[in-house]
Amino acid sequence: MHSTTSSNLKIKILHIALKLFLGFMLISGGMDKFKKPIPAPNKMIEQVKAGEEVAPNTEVLMIKNFFFGLKQSNYFWQFLGFAELLAGALVLSQIFWMIGAFIALPITLNIFLFHLFLETDETGELLMTMAMLLINIWFIISSYEKWKGIVIDKSAVQFKATAQ
Repeated sequence: MHSTTSSNLKIKILHIALKLFLGFMLISGGMDKFKKPIPAPNKMIEQVKAGEEVAPNTEVLMIKNFFFGLKQSNYFWQFLGFAELLAGALVLSQIFWMIGAFIALPITLNIFLFHLFLETDETGELLMTMAMLLINIWFIISSYEKWKGIVIDKSAVQFKATAQ
């Protein structure tokens, strides 16, 4: 019995540590969206028109184009930052962590895919973002029993015999 209690305690501590890691990573990424002055939506277009070099190679150009697209809308970059801050704060709250994990899932998936397809040479960042995604998926899977009632409507699959 003692080893089971000790094992459960270790799992709880690990779960909290992973929440702290994911929450702080999301908050850090969200804050970064607001730190630097956001360039005008047409800055890259103006650079190209002026004949200025936008990127030293194709890989960097692809990354710059990706971020340019997010920033060009003049709202999405900030919206993404807000979503990261919200998800991170909810995960860190230890009370609303499941909601935070669901909000964070498309964000962590996109961050991982960005590094997988656009920054393939950055192995450390790829592994870090893969860890974030896997932790996020683990949170959702491990809490399945708690949230399944929200998304699975058992009454929709029950057939009632009608009286004749």
